[in-house]
Formats: sequence, C-alpha cells, structure tokens
Amino acid sequence: MVIIEGIEAFSGKNILLLQGPVGPFFRRFAKDLKNKGATVHTVNFNGGDWLFNRKNSISFRKHPREWRSFFENLLNDLDIDVVFLFGDCRPIHVVAHQIASRYGVKIGVFEEGYVRPNFITLEKNGVNDHSSAAREAQFYYSQKKIPTRRERQVGYAFPYMMLWAFLYFTCSLLLKPFFWHYRHHRRLHIIEGYIWLRSFTRKAYYKIAERGMEKELTTTLSKKYFLLPLQVYNDAQIHTHSDFATVETFIRFVVTSFSKHAPIGTHLVIKHHPMDRGYNDYSNWLQQLEFLYDLSGRVHYIHDQHLPTLLDHAIGTVVVNSTVGLSALLHNSPLKVCGRAMYDFKGLTYQGTLDEFWREAEDQKVDEKLFNSFRNYLIATTQINGNFYKRIPRQKSATGLNWRALQTRDPASRPNKLYSDSQIHG
Repeated sequence: MVIIEGIEAFSGKNILLLQGPVGPFFRRFAKDLKNKGATVHTVNFNGGDWLFNRKNSISFRKHPREWRSFFENLLNDLDIDVVFLFGDCRPIHVVAHQIASRYGVKIGVFEEGYVRPNFITLEKNGVNDHSSAAREAQFYYSQKKIPTRRERQVGYAFPYMMLWAFLYFTCSLLLKPFFWHYRHHRRLHIIEGYIWLRSFTRKAYYKIAERGMEKELTTTLSKKYFLLPLQVYNDAQIHTHSDFATVETFIRFVVTSFSKHAPIGTHLVIKHHPMDRGYNDYSNWLQQLEFLYDLSGRVHYIHDQHLPTLLDHAIGTVVVNSTVGLSALLHNSPLKVCGRAMYDFKGLTYQGTLDEFWREAEDQKVDEKLFNSFRNYLIATTQINGNFYKRIPRQKSATGLNWRALQTRDPASRPNKLYSDSQIHG
C-alpha cells in the first residue's frame, strides 16, 4: 500500500469503517474522507464504538456467528470500495478480511506507527508480519533515493490515550446490555480500572526501586549486556506473529539459550513493556530461572528506563517482533528477531541462530545505507505523520494528521501512482 497521494485518492469512493483505535479517531477520519468527496459508513460493535460514532452509524448487535453474513450484506448493499480497520488480528477483522478479499474489496489496515513517536501506520491488507513490504536488501538498494520526510512533532500523547481509553471501556461496560453478544479481542471487565491503578502504583515503586539502574547500565555494564524488551502478554506479536504461546515461553527460551551460549561476564537485561506493567510481574519467576540456570547477578529485570539509551549501550538486542527492533537498528544495535518481522532480512538483522548470536553480536554491523533506504521507503509508503489520540496542532484535517507531508518534492523519487486494482492510498 502506497500512501504518497494522500487522502484525495478516496474521492468518490464508498468507504466502510470497522473498529478503530479507542477514541474519536475514526469519527474524525470519516469527516476527512467526506470532505474529500467519499461516502462513509461506520459499524459499531460495542458501547465504546457507539460513544465515538453515534451519528449515521450501523450497530452490529447479533451473535458473532452472524457477522459473516451481516458483513457480506453490507458490502453488497452499500457497494463498498474500501474497508478500513485498526489491527488485522481481531477476530471480527480476520473474518472481514477474508470476505473483503473474496469480493475484491480493498482493505486498509491502521496500526500504531512502525516509526515512532510521530507516525501512524496504514497499509494495504495487513501490518507487521502480514505486511507486503519487500524483505530483501536488493529491493531497497534498487530504489531511487527517497528523501527523508519532514515530520511535525506530536508531543506527549499518553494523557489523551488514557482519557479515550477510560471513556471507551466505561461506555462498553455500561452499554453491555445493548451489545450483549459482543466479545472483545482483549479482556473487557471492570477489573481493568484496578489494573490501570496498579500500573501507576508500580511505576512509582519502580522509579524508587530501580533508582541508579540506568546509570549502572551506561557505565559499569556498558557494552556488557544484551537487551531483551518484552511484549504485552496478549499482543498479536506473540500469539500471531511468533511460535511462542506466551511471553513466559519466550523469556525461558531466551534465558536458556543465554545461559548455555553467552560469553562469561555478559549480562541479560529484560525490559518490561510499559503497557503490561499493571498486568504482569515476572520478578519472582525470573529469580527462579536465574537460580535454575546458575545466572546469579547476570539477569536484570527493569521497567521504565530510557530505551534509546539502553540500545546505545547494549551489545545487541533480542525481540520477538516489535517496533523496538526498528529502534535498535536506528541505534546500530545488532538485532536478533525470534518471531516473524517485516524487517527481518539479511543486511538488517542477524540471520544465524539465537545460540550463535550471543557470541557473534559484537562483530555484527547494521548496514546503515540499507536501513536508511528501508526506513525512508517505509515512511513514504506506510507511515502518516500524526497520532491516533492527539491531533497535531494547527492541522486543517479533522484527524490532525499531516496528510500533506506525504507529498514528496522529488518527482523522480515517487513510486508509481497507485490507486489501481492492486494498490490503495491513504
């Protein structure tokens, strides 16, 4: 999916929006589309969806087994050209994807930005391992140079995300009787409020308990540790884009390999995902693994330290499939991918086994020319300057997205014009 031409490519199209990110983004996106001459329809699946898309929307309140026929009828009755959705691994979206593909309807998938913090992702058909991005160095070497995009700063968006999430989940719970058959792709329960409070409490605790840890990692342990950033326990990167059943399975796999093959004197720094802080605490279990594999003093479990700094001082980084992987490459940190990632190919990531990585990482070099070509191509073809939860100030679009940044000044560097039968623009 190439998004060079901007939102104008949807003029005159019949658009269907399924579930979007929590908050008003899809409502604002619908307004942007309508302003460009598109006809837009929205489907609500729960009270949170309804809260942000009350006007001129369609509510699906039937049993999930009826979604397939319901969606097929929507495509036919509304003569839909393009379906947009957020996240391609949600059960309702997986079914919609199958049907839309069969009917020849184009699919645009939004996701959090591959390149953060100032971008969101929009791709045709799928994201992450489902992305159609080329996975060979020669493709990017052969591309005409794409200039680095100018980007406007989004700023701190977390308070906005927290507000929209609170409103979304509160309405989903309160209006449950009206959407009785709905099953969320993640847990949707009042206990989530407690988990958010626990997350804030733990954040404050870790700030005190881990005081001085970042200094140790950047001085005494600099270039003596490998970094292992974790995923959220129910993330699609684990249950869909890897062969690991759980985060714990992945941790044990890495710790086992490290204990047997990592050079003596090296350390393993395991960084907890900030969005998983309220759900899981692996400290007791990691202590057991440390004892079991005779790694006393060599495994460090941390939470909120500055990631770019950690990457700069690590020997190498190990991930399942995460945007942290792209950050590692940006910081020239040798990278081993243990899941399935769009950026996992020769020249960017280590292609040997994890057992070999521990001893060979120091000699690995990220091909900076290849990475810059890959990153610029990725931004030009899949990334939009902006944020789902906070609008960039002084943008004329309802979403606050910087659509015009997609226009490149160098015509020779533009990919082919692509709103054809095989491509889709955002």
